Amino acid sequence: METVTRKTLHLFSGRHNAGLTEAIALNLGTTVTEAHLSQFANTETHCRFAESVRGSDVFIVQSHGALDGRSVNDAIFEHLIMVDAARRASAKRITAVMPFYGYGRQDRKSEGREPITARLIADLFASAGASRLVSVDLHSGQIQGFFNGPVDHLTAMPVLVNHLRSFGDDLVVVSPDAGRVKVAERYTQQLDADLAIVHKRHIHGKKNAVEAKEIVGEVDGRHCVIIDDMIDTAGTICSAAELLSEKGAASVTAAATHGVFSGPAIDRLKNSVLDRVIVTDTLPMPPEKQFDKLEVLSVAPLVADAIRAVFEDTSVSRIFDGQNQS
Repeated sequence: METVTRKTLHLFSGRHNAGLTEAIALNLGTTVTEAHLSQFANTETHCRFAESVRGSDVFIVQSHGALDGRSVNDAIFEHLIMVDAARRASAKRITAVMPFYGYGRQDRKSEGREPITARLIADLFASAGASRLVSVDLHSGQIQGFFNGPVDHLTAMPVLVNHLRSFGDDLVVVSPDAGRVKVAERYTQQLDADLAIVHKRHIHGKKNAVEAKEIVGEVDGRHCVIIDDMIDTAGTICSAAELLSEKGAASVTAAATHGVFSGPAIDRLKNSVLDRVIVTDTLPMPPEKQFDKLEVLSVAPLVADAIRAVFEDTSVSRIFDGQNQS
């Protein structure tokens, strides 16, 4: 007996960034298959796919962020449930697409008796049945090694760089700390800009608490762009912007891939010296998180290109000219 091999792509969306998934589907020229997600009375999550996925290449998109009263943990567990449903429905290959990887900052032990939760997340997805992970701008590259299978690490740099080119030639790319210098240097190469570094220190024993100390580099009269992977409580970004302004910067813009915007972030950003705050749509931006300085760019075309490459078994890194490898 002989059969002709035929591949079918199924794209599913969790409830924590359905808008991005719709945009990805539009770029792929396909539709999002209904997952029929619902809650039981006791808040347990139920999932039943509307179509057969037997033998299919399944991509399940979910951002690990809080939304509409549902927590980050809810988003992750809903994602795991969908992966398990696909495995039990005999999908041939399951790719978990997580534009924002939950618990990505807990990638090592910084003090005694702490977990490495980023590794735990990878283990959970492997146990649920995911054979591949796709994510955008992981907090640290080492997370790729936590999953025992292919991990496609995408970067939003092309989207941000294209937008920043419209700002003119007199740009200074600012790294908010020493740990982001390598990333900032790649932006300087793409934008033909100078580099500055904010020297800061974390306040021991206090989470999300940092103190900006000084600027390394010339920023007086220059247009400064602070580059980071995420803006959470905005303490780092706002303190860096304040310091840049004190050193004579003509304007200060914050550009980050993930707009987490937790706790006091919105008020801090509104009242800061920042002229603009640029993020992408890896996390949804409900009305309560939107403000006048905010600009949201879409990574949907990049994620769609990566999904297409995975489906067609072609190179993902070629989309980024290898810039996503570190």
